[in-house]
Amino acid sequence: MTRAAPGRPRSLGASLLDQVLAETVDPAYAQAAAARAARAAVSAPEPGSPPPGRPSWIRRRRGQGLVALTFALAGLLASVTYEEAASGAQGREEVRDALRQDIRQGTDRVDDLSAQLEQLTAEVNRTRDEALAASAIGQRALEQLATAEREAALLPVSGPGLEVTLGNAPAAADSDPIGGSEEVAQAGVVQDSDVQQVVNALWSSGAEAVSINDQRLGPTTAVRQAGGAILVDFQPVSSPYEIRAIGDPGTLANRFLSTPEASFVADLTRLYGVVFDFARADELQLPGATGPELRNAQPLDPAGDPPAADTPDSTTDGG
Repeated sequence: MTRAAPGRPRSLGASLLDQVLAETVDPAYAQAAAARAARAAVSAPEPGSPPPGRPSWIRRRRGQGLVALTFALAGLLASVTYEEAASGAQGREEVRDALRQDIRQGTDRVDDLSAQLEQLTAEVNRTRDEALAASAIGQRALEQLATAEREAALLPVSGPGLEVTLGNAPAAADSDPIGGSEEVAQAGVVQDSDVQQVVNALWSSGAEAVSINDQRLGPTTAVRQAGGAILVDFQPVSSPYEIRAIGDPGTLANRFLSTPEASFVADLTRLYGVVFDFARADELQLPGATGPELRNAQPLDPAGDPPAADTPDSTTDGG
């Protein structure tokens, strides 16, 4: 290293270089190291004291208390959650029971009114037949009336035929069992158009009379859907849909299975799981359809001839 000439002041660069060479450690680092050494000397364990890092009995008891408190809180939360779930399930079950009771009461009321209506209708028909049978013109009117009632499907019929069953696809195995509802995919639910196609295929195959879940189909009967229910002559029917048709069982079955409508329903079974089954029957009992509401009537003239066929003497709903 070059030294300054005697008697001449040293340069600033030379003094900084001498300081760097003389002090290799920053003073701040040295102070920090000294502070750490002092703290270590103060905290050094005395002879006979427990080893460093081992908790005292107070710390152990405190930790045990915290663990016990944590478990107690967890148990309390689990109990509250279970009570809420149990009360919710009980409430849902009570609501379902109340709805079932209302449905049973409403169904019983409808059945009673239906039975009363059938009884009154039978009395009216009997009185009508007795009044018409008292005269020759009345007897001819009875014959015409019987023919019209047969064509309008108002009379019960029986005979061999074919039974076709349509039903919604069964619920999946992972459906919700707690909610009480069988969740079925929309594609697997029988629609009114599916029932209509089966009925039309049976008519075209030679069926003489058709009913759906004991609801007789007449010339003016409509099969339609309202919300999630299928209505037959304004009466709700539910799955499975038992469609019965009277006719020659062999001929009816062969013709029905060869129709495009039967192939369409079979595809629904293959693709979406819709229930589709049929069987021949030796004896079927079909009830009479609901009679139309009488709007106008004209009394028969005992002295004259009955009205001509092209000018009916009464009109009803649906013609």
